[in-house]
Amino acid sequence: MRRHTRRRRIAIALALAAAGGLGTVAVLPAVAQESGPEAEAVDWGACPDDVTGGDRLECATVDVPLDYDEPDGKTIGVMVSRLASTDTEERRGILLLNPGGPGGAGLSQPVELVDLGLPDGVTDAYDLIGMDPRGVGHSTPVSCGFTNEQGHPGNVPPYAVDDAAVAEHAAYAKSVAEQCAANDTEGLMPHMSTANTARDMDFIRAALGEERLSFFGASYGSVLGAAYASLFPEESDRIVIDSNVGGTALDYDAQRRWGSGFEENFQHFAEWAAERDAAHGLGDTPEAVQDKYFEIAERLDQEPVGEYDGRLFRFLVFVSLYSEDAFAPAARLWESLDLGDAAAADRAVGELDAPVATDAADTPSPYDNAWSAYLAVTCNDADWPEDLATYQANTAADREAHPMYGGAGANVNACAFWANEPLEPQVEITDEGPANVLIVQNELDVATPYPGAELNREAFGDRARLVTVDGFGHGVYVYGGNACALNTTTAFLLGGELPEDDVHCEA
Repeated sequence: MRRHTRRRRIAIALALAAAGGLGTVAVLPAVAQESGPEAEAVDWGACPDDVTGGDRLECATVDVPLDYDEPDGKTIGVMVSRLASTDTEERRGILLLNPGGPGGAGLSQPVELVDLGLPDGVTDAYDLIGMDPRGVGHSTPVSCGFTNEQGHPGNVPPYAVDDAAVAEHAAYAKSVAEQCAANDTEGLMPHMSTANTARDMDFIRAALGEERLSFFGASYGSVLGAAYASLFPEESDRIVIDSNVGGTALDYDAQRRWGSGFEENFQHFAEWAAERDAAHGLGDTPEAVQDKYFEIAERLDQEPVGEYDGRLFRFLVFVSLYSEDAFAPAARLWESLDLGDAAAADRAVGELDAPVATDAADTPSPYDNAWSAYLAVTCNDADWPEDLATYQANTAADREAHPMYGGAGANVNACAFWANEPLEPQVEITDEGPANVLIVQNELDVATPYPGAELNREAFGDRARLVTVDGFGHGVYVYGGNACALNTTTAFLLGGELPEDDVHCEA
């Protein structure tokens, strides 16, 4: 029991950064929704004390309809932040931002992007608008009531060695779904969706007095940007979607793509480790490093080191493939587990910035809101399989096709048991509208593998261009270091013209 608890606790890194979304489902008409109550002007003031860089921002809460089918009914608050342009001559409008998730808070993102090196031309041209999406952070929050003692609620399902392991996790996933339903006393959960968040974005656009809205979103933010550009093509200005999930929902097909993404991205780590075999002793060739991975994982399946079993090890290796910055602590984790040193493994996990909660009984988890929002949006956006046999068969197939991590992507989560069915079909990406969507993507990205960008490029048709970077990692524009991608994206945001053709950027 404690072993499973530890695995759940440290999954927040993947739960908020990885995203997915694809599948053949019924679709909404790709048109703007009928307007509801007229948005009131935004009253800017100080940001909450816990917003990073809040002293450089101003914040406000916009009241939006809980249910857009009842626009004059109950409202909820959505908090936004602003880093205003100080160049009145160059100012073009607003650039709304999303850092990913679902469940990721974004009030501090304008400052974070500036500190990472967002070009001055962009900050001159736009007011940067951060947002805690509906249900998240300082917006009217959702909660499943997750506690530290309970640990991670299984947003990201674990690797499963056989059908019995899938069934064991299904029982836990079912209890999570029931807990979320029991804690949703205000009826917020069914209205947590990407489509409704896109509608909130347009409501905020109107409240700010802007005719059109530009957008930059990464990871799950690509889902949100694709939905907005499809629901509101004429209100969308310049849309940049980075590290693409593919489509407008995080669904089962996208979750399963993690298996193939792991295999491809692992080779980059294996080459890195082989070059440093004298330091870490994981193998002097990429093939030897891969053999060591299987050796450690299978040994931990049989004999865990402290609370580190094979499922937890595979997950932590997956998380370490988000960025080369994680390679060194990941290698130290491998060394520690190979030697059977749980304390050293704990220190390496700390270097990976994977949060570990305490065992204090009934203490609310600091990640309750993020995990709750993740589950609500994920489960409401798509129609997930409900038959356990489907998950067992697909887990077995993916374990065979992608043995390093494939069985996890196909495993069951709480969406199989969610209390409500999706209230509306998934948004369909439309190729009808202005040519104003720039898709940027690394070829190697474990969280959002390259096929997601190809899917979006095909769906948007002539509305879009694809900027492919011969690079590794999760995040391209500003978050990555490729000059070609930075220049191409900045030129689009400032000039408004898409490249004539798709662009390939060398590493």
